[in-house]
Parts: sequence; structure tokens; C-alpha cells
Amino acid sequence: MSKSAYPTALRRVIIALSKWPGVGEKTAARLAMFLLRAPQSEMLELAQALMELKEKIQICRRCFAFADEELCPICADPQRRPGQILVVADPGDMLALERVGWYQGLYHVLGGVLSPMEGVGPDDLRVKELLDRVKADGVQEVILALNPSLEGEVTTTYLGQELKPLGVKVSRIAYGLPMGGDIKYTDQQTLKEALSHRVEA
Repeated sequence: MSKSAYPTALRRVIIALSKWPGVGEKTAARLAMFLLRAPQSEMLELAQALMELKEKIQICRRCFAFADEELCPICADPQRRPGQILVVADPGDMLALERVGWYQGLYHVLGGVLSPMEGVGPDDLRVKELLDRVKADGVQEVILALNPSLEGEVTTTYLGQELKPLGVKVSRIAYGLPMGGDIKYTDQQTLKEALSHRVEA
């Protein structure tokens, strides 16, 4: 980006926005121009919301999803089925599956997937916490909903081996997803079908 193209303050915003996932320089410039034309009250509201995001969002002590209280809204909901846990890699996957509106159990966020090439082993994920929940909470079924990638498959296999000796039913979502696809970017109908037609892991 040429130094003469934008005033310094505007250029700083464009550079900051272009670091966001999926936002290139052109999109960042459009967003920055939109913000520049927005009323000051909207700018202040956005700035406050961003600060609160860092200050108030924490990790749910039970499922490790995002929360603004000790428990996330799903774990705190007495209407959810406590005997069923759906395991996902990250909170974005959980939110995508929750938008489907079909699943009524609880979740467990692993915090990633096994990746020996990147040095990510079971101790780097929330595997122990999952096993402890299954033992302590009378869980009847654990549904594994990890992306259909090599790392996702390795993690699914590993979790199945760890969970089955606990006497819990272990299933995995069916895949209408392409190999290497990402749950959080999959349409709701495909996710609903994947949940509805889950198979034994």
C-alpha cells in the first residue's frame, strides 16, 4: 500500500482490518471508509463492543465454549439433555451446529485436533476434561463432530478408543461434507443431515 494513498490514521485502520480472516486489502479499505463515514456514536458503540469482547468473554468452566458468565448459555439451560455430549474442535463449530436448531444436548470444546506434525497431542487438548465429564455426569452418548480432515479423523479414532471402555455410546456425525471441509462454514441442512444420520464411531 503506497504511503501517499491514504492519511496515516486511515491507513492504520486498513492495515489492522486486513489482518482479520478472509479480509483482504480491498475489503479492509471498504470497511475503513464505511467506518469513516459512520456517525461518531456508531464508532464509539463499536469500540466499546470490541473492548467488552476482550474484557467480558471467558471460557465456560464446563464445556469450554465462549461465555460471559461462569457457564455458557447452553450449559446453564436446564432444558438441555445432560446425558448427551457433542464434541467439537472449537467454539465456531459449536455455534454452527447450534444454528441448525436440532440438537438439544450439551457440548464439549476440545480446543483443536490432534496433529503430530504440529506437536499437538492429547495433553494439549481437553481430552481429560471430556473423560472426566463422561464419568461424573452419567453421560449415555458422546457424538464426535470433528472436521473431515486427516487430523479430524485421527482425533475421532483416538477419542473413540478412550471413550468406549467407559461404557458410553460413541457415535460420529455422518458426512455430506467434502474431505477437508469445515463444519463452521457448512450449510445448515447438511449439518442437520449429518447429525440426524450419525453412525457408531
